[in-house]
Amino acid sequence: MSTRRQPQARAIRLGPRSVIALLLVSAVGVAAFGWPLLAGPSSQVSAHAQDAPWLFAGLLVLLVGVVTAAVSDGGVGPKAVAMLGVLAATGAALRPIGAGTAGIEPMFFLMVLSGRVLGPGFGFVLGSVSMFASALLTGGVGPWMPFQMLSMGWFTMGAGLLPGPDRLRGRAEVLMLAAYGFLASFAYGTVMNLAGWPFLDSLSSSVAFQAGAPLHENLVRFLAYCLATSLGWDLGRAVITVVLTLTVGPALLRALRRATRRAAFEAPVTFESAEP
Repeated sequence: MSTRRQPQARAIRLGPRSVIALLLVSAVGVAAFGWPLLAGPSSQVSAHAQDAPWLFAGLLVLLVGVVTAAVSDGGVGPKAVAMLGVLAATGAALRPIGAGTAGIEPMFFLMVLSGRVLGPGFGFVLGSVSMFASALLTGGVGPWMPFQMLSMGWFTMGAGLLPGPDRLRGRAEVLMLAAYGFLASFAYGTVMNLAGWPFLDSLSSSVAFQAGAPLHENLVRFLAYCLATSLGWDLGRAVITVVLTLTVGPALLRALRRATRRAAFEAPVTFESAEP
């Protein structure tokens, strides 16, 4: 006798307000990351480094707006908040392990698996909150932090957008998550490079950002910069994410799905009066 799999539960569903808030913060994030590539010849990119505190505050407000929109859509209940707190604390604790050693960052594999099981909405919030908590834990608070929060939010959300969450299971799913983790680890490092590359004036001219240069020329310079400075670090991050996903991933996926089923995020909370 065959049994039908029940649809995978989502801790945070993307309602209309959540989608609008997420699109808004993503659009601001893309502009914040990529505007130097479109800067005119007369622009002074280094002068905008002084705007970092304002961008920091603005992006934090928008990220809080995503969570607020999810609450107003009814997607964040007390059970989801509890799960979010546990996973964010775990991710923040994992990040310092191996920090400064060839990009060994086990936090990323947890984000991939959590986003896969709990959905893109939960994934974006979890990635952002985990990076925020990690920055507080390690003393890494600075103008780069909102960029890290956005990048990790996108990284974790992407795992929740992968195909077949209710059908693809077993070895095929783990291999897909490992492949995603490998590619997304490089994407995370590349995006974070873009946040700081235009402001590094001490670079060699062959890889330095040139305000007003054609887009394709700056892209070539940026690629050379990534290859010269962060390829080894990104490769380490990608490899450790793949190794942990293939070895620990199956057990952790089962645990997360079991916890999600038992929590019954989508079940309404009711209170019954005690009988006299």
